[in-house]
Amino acid sequence: MPKDVRATYRLQLNAGFTFDDAAGVTGYLARLGVSHAYCSPYLQAAAGSAHGYDVTDHSKVNDELGGPDAHERFCAALSANGLGHVLDVVPNHMCISDASNAWWWDVLKHGASSRYAGYFDIDWDPPEAMLHRTILVPILGDHYGRVLEAGELRLAAEDGEVVLRYHEHVLPVSPGTAPDDLDAVNADPDALHEVLDKQHYRVAFWKSGDRDLNYRRFFDIKTLAALRIEDERVFEDTHRLVLSMIEGGNLDGLRIDHVDGLRDPGAYLEKLRSRSPEAYLVVEKILEAGEELPETWPVEGTTGYDFLNVLNGLFVDSNAEKAMSDVYLDFTREPADLAEMIRAKKLFIMREVLVSDIERLTALFVEVSESHRRYRDYTRHELREAIRETIAAFPVYRTYLDTRTRTPSPQDVAHVQEAVEEAAARRPDLAPELFEFLCNVLLMRYSGPAEDAFVLRFQQTTGPVMAKGVEDTVFYNFNRLVSLNEVGSDLGCFGVSLEAFHDRAVRAQERWPLAMLATSTHDTKRSEDVRARIDLLSEIPAQWGDAVTRWKAHNDRHRSGGIPDRNAEYLLYQTLVGAWPLPADRAVAYMEKASKEAKAHTAWTDPSPEYDEGLAAFVRAVLDDREFVAELEDFAAPLVEPGRINSLAQTAIRLTYPGVPDVYQGSELWDLSLVDPDNRRPVDYEVRARLLEEVLAGDAAGALARMDEGLPKLLLTQRVLALRERDPAAFGEGSAYEALWATGPRARHVVAFTRAGRVLTVAPRLVLTLEGAWRDTHLALPEGDWTDTLTGTTFSGVVPLEELLGGFPVLVATRTEGGSV
Repeated sequence: MPKDVRATYRLQLNAGFTFDDAAGVTGYLARLGVSHAYCSPYLQAAAGSAHGYDVTDHSKVNDELGGPDAHERFCAALSANGLGHVLDVVPNHMCISDASNAWWWDVLKHGASSRYAGYFDIDWDPPEAMLHRTILVPILGDHYGRVLEAGELRLAAEDGEVVLRYHEHVLPVSPGTAPDDLDAVNADPDALHEVLDKQHYRVAFWKSGDRDLNYRRFFDIKTLAALRIEDERVFEDTHRLVLSMIEGGNLDGLRIDHVDGLRDPGAYLEKLRSRSPEAYLVVEKILEAGEELPETWPVEGTTGYDFLNVLNGLFVDSNAEKAMSDVYLDFTREPADLAEMIRAKKLFIMREVLVSDIERLTALFVEVSESHRRYRDYTRHELREAIRETIAAFPVYRTYLDTRTRTPSPQDVAHVQEAVEEAAARRPDLAPELFEFLCNVLLMRYSGPAEDAFVLRFQQTTGPVMAKGVEDTVFYNFNRLVSLNEVGSDLGCFGVSLEAFHDRAVRAQERWPLAMLATSTHDTKRSEDVRARIDLLSEIPAQWGDAVTRWKAHNDRHRSGGIPDRNAEYLLYQTLVGAWPLPADRAVAYMEKASKEAKAHTAWTDPSPEYDEGLAAFVRAVLDDREFVAELEDFAAPLVEPGRINSLAQTAIRLTYPGVPDVYQGSELWDLSLVDPDNRRPVDYEVRARLLEEVLAGDAAGALARMDEGLPKLLLTQRVLALRERDPAAFGEGSAYEALWATGPRARHVVAFTRAGRVLTVAPRLVLTLEGAWRDTHLALPEGDWTDTLTGTTFSGVVPLEELLGGFPVLVATRTEGGSV
């Protein structure tokens, strides 16, 4: 069994917040009441990394964070304060941007003969003859010939070896290929070309990478090359340090980043569990609607995006779906067919961004079809189109078939069949027999090396297409209610009922009682507090519609050349309401990212300076417009307190729901952050430590009097974490979850449940339409006296909601008669 992990606190480490800085807040974390510090990746990463996911060396901790000595001081501080330690690890890929990755440098230098050639997922024999046993390195700002003739490529002697330099890029020159007279060769494009033609890599125009790249990436990031973690040597060399930390007692658990990128996640997790039987293991896995985490995985559960979306949906009024859709359509004048948008964006990603991944998959399918006489005459084009259409219709990130059992789960069968059937219906121009063949191959009804390789590669491809097409594109195009546009969300689900919420909680307790529970993370599109406020718009669709109609008419004076488009403008207004007050610089940065991710008028890889500049100018102009800002403030002001109540309600539920609650850095106070890097801004721990001491010495009434400072959220967090420490069994694996149901006209505004029969949580929902008037709504408490941990008030029997929630917006109580804590 894993070590006792009651609650975690996520710390984002970087050069501005090092191991020593983290050590300095361990006392605060202990006083707050978490059991474990949960760190972002801290193995050696690329210089200047702000997040740590770009690892260059798995054998050492990051020098920019202070190196081994500072890491030891951090671990000592954790131990001194009675805290454990969970680490985010990255098994899928490594950064290859410079010479600091010794493995990749050796592969570039020695090619397929390098001892590390098998460490990376490289196709050494792709269909393009020019790349046979050659790695494409797409780093050039123009076509190769032009760059060469312009003298931008130069050989140089550095640190005892000859290298190739192109601006900030440096590449090795293979032994025996370096000329004696570097200056002479650098002055002669033909001679330099002859040297470069002998290398194990081919430098190329950066745009060629999307189509011709012959190594698997992390999504579309060419500087992150995928590892073959299924190779025993790769597993050992990438995990030796972290496993030694676990064995030595300095590390209690791991968060596995992007588990879907691995060739065989189940086999990887089994190996990891066998090497760390007592560790707390959770996986970053996006579960789509109705999808379940494979029960055979030896982990505690996911990192919490599934919980986040179920919880957030509880605070969205599902009765307002049509009204909010109408407001959105009236504003944008663009019909938003969500299913068609998802299909179109996934196809776009496959045709424009992840082209090389699809081509590699197509080459394997060609090989498969060639070995089956009935299907050998299908053209490469037909095979490619069948693959694209099936992936576009895939309802989940991936399936999990493996070559050991060759037996798909019922869930995997259903997902493959659903995708293939929809693809066949969409493409009557392709033979139904072709889709039937593809379905049988994907379900491993054929055996053979080519068939197995195709299935495993297909499973590694559907996830990136889903992530880039939906999470990173559709989520910035379908802006009906953006609090629902969160990692792992089902945009077609407008709100979650009380019944569905409780059903999900019972399943969570039965199957994954130690899964991580998150509401803000380093990857969320907006913080929990921003979402909590935007959720309120679903309760006032008419008022919202009137407001944005006025704002659109007023701000037309700031538009130029139709920029921004109405969809982006609608996103901006929701963002301003949700995160107000929002400085112009942060608003501009957010809208720049949102527009580039939407890829409707501009993109990171194909920017439109005209649109980018026009959008930034519009944002600054409206925020300089005193009349608009005054109206915006008038609209947002009444939402601030209800939004905070939503946040407190979500916090109370997160801290008492089945699983292990996580507190994202800084979010124990109000935090109106947007998508990264906005949510990775420095956290003021001095303020938090001072306020925590006041909370520890104060009471609920005093905290409520200082609502603007965030004391109610801090009080709630500290009090419930302390309860979890006093009575961990009430929240553990064997703890029962029981839903309670209010009675009366406002019953749907109450979510209530007990844990282990001795902890009671009661929280309001849909608080705007509640208007503070419970109208004779009651909750029958289980037998015994129940004492509120926040106010000290004791209740029993059937209690009016205005009494239960009269002293604080939420209630977390313990049974003091007939039970103990």
